[in-house]
Amino acid sequence: MESKRQQKMASLLQQELAQVLQRDLPHLFGGGLAPGISLVRVTPDLGQARVYLSLLLGSDANDRLEIIRENSKAIRQALAKRIRQTARVVPELIFFHDDSAAYAAHMDQVLGTLEIPPAPKDDAPDEDEKPSRPRLFKGE
Repeated sequence: MESKRQQKMASLLQQELAQVLQRDLPHLFGGGLAPGISLVRVTPDLGQARVYLSLLLGSDANDRLEIIRENSKAIRQALAKRIRQTARVVPELIFFHDDSAAYAAHMDQVLGTLEIPPAPKDDAPDEDEKPSRPRLFKGE
């Protein structure tokens, strides 16, 4: 479980990294869309931050992730300029590809192809028959 300090730093990093990637360093993506930041996890000593990027568009996700990893020093410097008044130390950034959206789309496709037969229709209960209810105590 993360402490309040870790959560605050992760939230700050997520917001500011999104701004850095979209506004300060758009040239890294060759005119394409900047990746979304789906999650940031910070170590207890605030020395490292694991940044999970959502690279939805295009099949070149690994290439784009590699470009970001190669330019992590420039990204960290641009981030430092933005948060220098708020944070004493800028953590080392480690980037990962977050493929949870692609996995969710795949699971949705798999579930859409399943043929589930309709539920059997139950006979209507008789009017004089009471519906059974679960017993909560032994004495009931």
